[in-house]
Amino acid sequence: MAADEKTYQAKTGQAKDRIKEVAGRTVGNDRLTAEGRAGQARGDARQAKQKIKDTLTD
Repeated sequence: MAADEKTYQAKTGQAKDRIKEVAGRTVGNDRLTAEGRAGQARGDARQAKQKIKDTLTD
């Protein structure tokens, strides 16, 4: 997988998880809200990892 593709996947994952969080908040579902927040954190970590990897390989 190319670096750009991994970055794209991280960003789309973050967007999906943001939607999950907002939907959970809207309907009052704490579990869905927590899943959305956790997913966003995973996406942030993936994105940071990819940035570090890109910096080290340049």
